[in-house]
Amino acid sequence: MLWLLLPQLVLWLAGGLAAYQLAERYTNAAVDASLLQASRALARQLRPLDNGLLIDFPRAAQDVLEADPDDRLHYMVSTPPGAFILGNHQLPLPPAAVMARPPIGQPYFYDALLPPANDEVGARQPLRVAALFLRQGGRDDPNAVLLVQVARSRTSREELARGILWDTLLPLAGLILLMTTVIWLGIRAGLAPLLRLRREVEGRAPTDLTPIRLDAAPGEVRALVMAVNGLLAAVQHNLAQQKRFISDAAHQMRTPLAGLKSQAEVALALAGDEAQRERLRRVHESADRSAHLVNQLLTLARAEPDTAAARGSPVDVRTLAQELTATLVPRALREGIDLGFAPVEEEGSPVGEIATNASDAAGAGAGDGNAHKAMDSAAITTPAEAPPLVVIGHAWLLREALSNLIDNALRYAGRGAVVTVDVQRDGDEAVLSVTDDGPGIAPEDSSRVFERFVRATDQGNGCGLGLPIVKEIVERQGGRVTLAPVQPRGLCARIHLPLAPAT
Repeated sequence: MLWLLLPQLVLWLAGGLAAYQLAERYTNAAVDASLLQASRALARQLRPLDNGLLIDFPRAAQDVLEADPDDRLHYMVSTPPGAFILGNHQLPLPPAAVMARPPIGQPYFYDALLPPANDEVGARQPLRVAALFLRQGGRDDPNAVLLVQVARSRTSREELARGILWDTLLPLAGLILLMTTVIWLGIRAGLAPLLRLRREVEGRAPTDLTPIRLDAAPGEVRALVMAVNGLLAAVQHNLAQQKRFISDAAHQMRTPLAGLKSQAEVALALAGDEAQRERLRRVHESADRSAHLVNQLLTLARAEPDTAAARGSPVDVRTLAQELTATLVPRALREGIDLGFAPVEEEGSPVGEIATNASDAAGAGAGDGNAHKAMDSAAITTPAEAPPLVVIGHAWLLREALSNLIDNALRYAGRGAVVTVDVQRDGDEAVLSVTDDGPGIAPEDSSRVFERFVRATDQGNGCGLGLPIVKEIVERQGGRVTLAPVQPRGLCARIHLPLAPAT
């Protein structure tokens, strides 16, 4: 549109300049014709005599010539080289070259400046002057020349030229505006298929590699769309192969690692030498850490773009968090950690939480002497009126994200710590939080820990993939993850997810 409008603007300006020059040319011709007619009329009033010059120029004729004060007609009659006879003696003479070789009987037109009168103060007045040289033909000097000059102000000529210019430019400007509108409508109509194609591509998720519909592409770019579709298919094939390779490799590694852990546990139970038992414990820890890394890599592979790109389904994150917390209670008991689900208050009615500390569990299982077994059967009590918090997403991915946050809290909070899982509504978001009273994370590491294989502590056997997996999953569900310190000590990890629209 810009490349079409700029030439129009240049042409409009060029047309205005040409129109002004043309108008000036024709106004000059009209003014020159009127000056020539006036000079010849004045020349007819001059009659040479044998010994002089008869001037038949009554006062009434002079008043007619000088009647308009805004456009006065100046005149002067003289005999070169400057003998004044009649008129305005301040009227400038023609150039010296013309005076030297006067064109007898032919008019000569030129521009000049009329100085102010003796009793006036002001700028010089621009004039258009017609000079007519005539033979005087007297008896005393038959070759004597008579100069008749008639001049008019250029102001009227310039006003006429400007009037012609505006009368030309305004319709031309209207025509250009009309042409611009027509061009704009034509461009919109011509590029509408490209606009639809652009919207189809812009509206896609970054992970959507499905082919572009050819019916959305205009014929001129259909070959380009086919080439892009071929590229998308090749990229999709390569991604699928890469994911399959990672998944297969991780699955293949899980079996020997599980065998290694089992053999290490058996050898540890049978070993009698303390040094040998220490080495076997290190082998078991390394195998356990490798198995954890493989599991995290598998989770990361499952959360890759093409899986997360599929549209999710409604998920009640409150129920999901309660169930997940219940499944992790036995592990928390084994590690001496108090894991609980925060009570939900609806209209002032508190909801009971899972009894997760070791003493409560021991009391519940006193009948059979097995506290862990008692906790395995712990029930979550939720009031019927507690409203669900529903989001649109993938339940297994959200479960994996929350599981990683709880796993981090259990790994790094330390024995005797308290870990609380909470789900609340904050405006149009559901907020899942995992709070612990462990050592926490240094403020300068709060953003770095979301990078892959970055750990904020040397404690534990983590691999630096837990929080990156959480961030990857949550962002693909349209949410965000935040970390905040807890006073006097501890860390609160929050998952913010947009609530599903009410139906």
